[in-house]
Amino acid sequence: MKSVPNHRKPSEQPSGKPNIQYRSGARLAGPSVESQILYSAFRWFVRPVAKIAPINDSAIRGAALLDKAAVFRPASGVSRQRVRLPGFDAEIVRAANVSPDLSNGVVLYIHGGGFVSCGLNTHRPVVATIAKLTGLPVMHVRYRQLPDTNISGSVEDCLTAYKWLLENGARADGTVFVGDSAGGFLVFATALTASAEGVDLPAGLVGLSPLLDLDCADKFEHANATRDVFAQVDAIAAIGRLGGEVNGVLDHALSPVNGNLEALPPSLLFAAEGEVLRWDSELMADRLSAAGVPTTLQIWEGQVHAFPVFWPGLPESRVVLRRIARFVETHVQPGHGIVRGKTA
Repeated sequence: MKSVPNHRKPSEQPSGKPNIQYRSGARLAGPSVESQILYSAFRWFVRPVAKIAPINDSAIRGAALLDKAAVFRPASGVSRQRVRLPGFDAEIVRAANVSPDLSNGVVLYIHGGGFVSCGLNTHRPVVATIAKLTGLPVMHVRYRQLPDTNISGSVEDCLTAYKWLLENGARADGTVFVGDSAGGFLVFATALTASAEGVDLPAGLVGLSPLLDLDCADKFEHANATRDVFAQVDAIAAIGRLGGEVNGVLDHALSPVNGNLEALPPSLLFAAEGEVLRWDSELMADRLSAAGVPTTLQIWEGQVHAFPVFWPGLPESRVVLRRIARFVETHVQPGHGIVRGKTA
């Protein structure tokens, strides 16, 4: 991936400014009761476990079982088409009566899970919701993860999935990438790699609580490092070392925040106000805007990391997912996309 080193803080960015929106609840009257319940559950039950969870080979192997344990997560009202790809697979999720014709528009969804866990089962509910709201097919990728490959290998799989879409009728300007957490990293990294290879870029990029910088030095110093009820900076840094180091040195070019951003399409970012990865979204929003990329960042009060994935039916989640659907509808139009890094 081609990149331009850039280690400036958000306040040091040039004059381009992102559209930053602060949301306090589904009706702007504070977090919903459901959100407060979810937040408390994470604070009292998830965070204590996350703080002591080791990051080693056996723990990573165990985390991979989470997707198998999530087969119970329902996704009614949709059909699923399995797609076999070299070394991994994917599925295309469609709402009832949605045409299999990919030329009408498609969403490429890339799940999160810290590059070590989750998959088609854990994220099928949020993928199904996006399929219903957009009325488009949604390709959901089960890319290879640690320890079977490094982060670059995960990027390679996501780009392979995108190329498959283009080879099977999808238009680049009719495609939007969406991903959460580590999947948000892969959304931007895949687009940057596509640009470097001369592949036509998608019409838009969406990140839900995306991890965008593997260098955690600033995250350790951020106020949210002790506030976040889910993501632990120690764990993020450890994953970055395992998946992003070359000869013991972190590959800064791998982090999307350090990429050549000028060619990227319009982007939409979401972050929880108290999560540590808010840093990544704010930094990326500043750098995208400085590069001339239209960017909107919504920061939600009283929410947990990637809340629309954990509970798609949450009032705030429904607002976010409808906002994503509007973004897709706006940008999935003939002639509205990006072709080889230039606006079509």
